[in-house]
Amino acid sequence: MTIGIDIRVLGNKTKSGIEEYAENLMPHLIKEGNDIKFKLFYSSRRSYLPEYDWLQAQNVKLYEFNYPNNLLFTSSRFLNKPFLDKMIGGVDVFFFPHFFLSSLSPSCKRVTTFHDLSYVHFPEHLTLRKKFWHNFQMIPRWQAKFSDKIIAVSESTKEDLINFYKIDPARIEVIYSGVELRLNLNHERFNLKEFKRAKNLPHRFILFLGKLEPRKNIISIIKAFNSLKLNSKYNDVGLVIAGAKGWLYEDIFRLRLNLNMKFNLNDRIIFTGQIHDEERNLYYRAAEIFVYPSFFEGFGFPPLEAMSCGTPVITSRNSSLPEVVDASAITVDPYDVNELELWITKLLDDKKLSELMTKRGIEQSVKFEWHKTAIRTLEVLTKA
Repeated sequence: MTIGIDIRVLGNKTKSGIEEYAENLMPHLIKEGNDIKFKLFYSSRRSYLPEYDWLQAQNVKLYEFNYPNNLLFTSSRFLNKPFLDKMIGGVDVFFFPHFFLSSLSPSCKRVTTFHDLSYVHFPEHLTLRKKFWHNFQMIPRWQAKFSDKIIAVSESTKEDLINFYKIDPARIEVIYSGVELRLNLNHERFNLKEFKRAKNLPHRFILFLGKLEPRKNIISIIKAFNSLKLNSKYNDVGLVIAGAKGWLYEDIFRLRLNLNMKFNLNDRIIFTGQIHDEERNLYYRAAEIFVYPSFFEGFGFPPLEAMSCGTPVITSRNSSLPEVVDASAITVDPYDVNELELWITKLLDDKKLSELMTKRGIEQSVKFEWHKTAIRTLEVLTKA
């Protein structure tokens, strides 16, 4: 059997959940499908594919083109050409880890992963360019309609596909993603002290990690932190916001500037920018609490990663997040800043509660493993 896979998302310079999904799933797919031939499609004029070890596997062949993707998208929409499967010499089924608009020959089966429909729920959180990309350039409704099988990363996403796109539930398979980071019990505590010192981090801090965009609700985190800092009891507590700038992030920095002028919080609110993958584990482990009050998530990698690293988590009780974290994290109303602050203070003050959430989080995180995701994904691809 031959499976084609569109790996163009791996050329993006900044990572979101979609890139993380593809990057972690690919090596496990190739390993679990050692009797399957994988043909990988990649095309870009401006970015370059990282040199992944799994690209050298014996059952893998990379087909690399330098066509502009906007040209491919436009041609697919208006001409239904070129056929990606024909460009790579023919395959039995083509897998899209994201709903990129692409044409396939009539004989080739299509399987597409949908991560979320946040662009339907919160169009106001997108720039005009992002709205155009989703609604007119990619046309995800088409991708769902013409896919022989759809992989949804959560039951929440499956329900959205049914409700918004009227997809037959029988065509949708829910396959949870995995988590790559784990608590390394071999690390000595002084390593974290050295890490904090090297990064100039507060002794105690609350952490957010994710792309800076309106959907992540970072403004509520800053407001809750500001209220927390009115109590001198928490003078030694800082807020670390880690992640690359996304879009419509100006209000986040504007609020931080205003609060600094009023309360001199500038030295306690730290924006790190995008952090290296190898440092994420240390940021999670060094934090007292991980906060992620997102307005909407299709799966939500960061809360699960933080739990796997032994950090208590506060996240939202909406979309897929309660489904993923279960009872292993504190869930709050993302619109209620007071509730967010309340649970931050409880976790900071109550050591037993913090230890309980750490224990539960580690236990929950081990349920999500990439090799299990790969096995289920291969089942869907081979049956298609």
